[in-house]
Amino acid sequence: MKSEESVWIDVALLRVGHYIELDVGWMAHPFPTGSFKISSQKQIDVIRGLGKPQVRYVPSKSDVLPAVVEQGVTSGALSEAASAELARQEAAAREREQRQLRAAMLAAQERSLVVCERRFAESVRLYRKTLDMVQSNPKEAAAPCMEMVTTYVNDMLDKGEASIRLLSETAGDKSSMHSVNVTIIALLLGKAMGLSRGELMDLGMAAYLHDIGKVKLPDRVRWLEDNFSSAEYRLYQEHVAQGITIGRAMELNPPALLAMLHHHEMVDGSGFPSRLRGDAMGTAGRILALVNRYDNLCNPSRPGAALTPHEALSLIFAQFKSRFDSAALSAFIRMMGVYPPGSVVQLIDDRYGIVVSVNSSRPLKPRVVLHEPGVPKHEALILDLEKAPQLGIRRSLKPGNLPPAALDYLAPRQRIAYFFDQAVEPEKPPAAV
Repeated sequence: MKSEESVWIDVALLRVGHYIELDVGWMAHPFPTGSFKISSQKQIDVIRGLGKPQVRYVPSKSDVLPAVVEQGVTSGALSEAASAELARQEAAAREREQRQLRAAMLAAQERSLVVCERRFAESVRLYRKTLDMVQSNPKEAAAPCMEMVTTYVNDMLDKGEASIRLLSETAGDKSSMHSVNVTIIALLLGKAMGLSRGELMDLGMAAYLHDIGKVKLPDRVRWLEDNFSSAEYRLYQEHVAQGITIGRAMELNPPALLAMLHHHEMVDGSGFPSRLRGDAMGTAGRILALVNRYDNLCNPSRPGAALTPHEALSLIFAQFKSRFDSAALSAFIRMMGVYPPGSVVQLIDDRYGIVVSVNSSRPLKPRVVLHEPGVPKHEALILDLEKAPQLGIRRSLKPGNLPPAALDYLAPRQRIAYFFDQAVEPEKPPAAV
C-alpha cells in the first residue's frame, strides 16, 4: 500500500481523526472540500446522511485507525492486503498509545516523587536551622516550624486523600531525618484517628520538636544504645525535660508541650520520665510514643542494627503491643499496611519488589516497584497490587537476601525516609497518530 493510498471503508466505521475523500461532486455535500480530516461527530453524521454506504479513507493521513478486526468489515469493503495493512497499522497504533500512556504514568510518578523529596529536604534543612536558633532566639525559631506544620496539615486535610510514601535515599543526619519522619507519620496517623485541625497542629509541632532537647546533651548520649551505663542512660533521659524548657521558650501550646513530655512514656508504665499508665497520657502523646519507637527501630543510630519496616511493625505488634495504646496501634497498622513502605518483598510469582506506598483499605495490597530485568530501573512503574488480583505477596525479606541483580535494581534504602503523597493522575496521552 502506498503512503497516500486510499481504501474504501463503511461509513458506520468512521471516527473522529479519519482522513476521508468524498467521491461525489462538490455540490452534493456541504463541506468546503471533498478531502479532509474528520474533526467532529457532527461531520460523521452529515457524511452518513449523504446516502453512501462507503467512502474513501486515507490511513497515512489519519490520526486513528478503524477497528478492522473487531468491527468485522465485509469482505468486499477492503482488499485482503488492505485489510491486513489496516490491522497492522491499528496494532501499531495501540502499541504507540500504550507507550504514550506508560510515558505519561512515568512522568506523573517522577513529578510526585520529586515534589515529595524536595519538601522532605526543605524540612530537614529547617530542622537543622532550628537547632542552631533555639538556644539564642527560640521565639523566632518557632515561626517557620509552625508555618511548615500548618502547610502539612492543610495539605492533608484539604487536598484529598494522602498516603505515606517511601522516598529515595535521602541525604541527612539522623536527628533531622528522624524529626521529619516522625512528623509525617504522626500527622497521617492523627488524621486517620480523627483529630481536629487544631489537634493536628499541636501534634505536628510536638512531633517535629520532640527531640529538640538533645541539643543540650553531649553527642555520645543523643541516641540510645544498648550498652549505655546507668549514668549515660539517665543523661539521655534528660533530653525530655530539656525539650520542654526549650518548647516553653518557643511559646508552644500546652497540648504540644504535653505530647513532647510523653513521647517516651508507655501505657504499661514502663516509659520515662514519669512512668505514666494508660489514660494519664494524652492522645497526641500516645501517637508520638508509637511513631517515635517505630522510626527508631527502622533508623537506629547504627544502620547495621536497623530492622526492615515489616520487621519493625511485626516486633511492635508481637512483643511490645502492651506498651502502646491499642487504638493508636490498630490505626497505625491499618495505615502502614502489613508491609509498610520500604519493605522488601517477594511476590507469589517469585518476583522481587520494594513497597513504596500503601492502601489503608487493603493492607495486603500495597503499591510496589518490581525487579523487571527487561525494563531499565529508571523506567520502572509502580504496580498497584489491588489492581492485580492475581498477584500477592508471599513473604517479606531482608535486603541482604535479595539476589544480586534484584538488590542492584531495587536499591533498598539504608535509611528509611517517608513523606506524604496526594493521589496523582497521569496526563492523558495524545491520540495515536
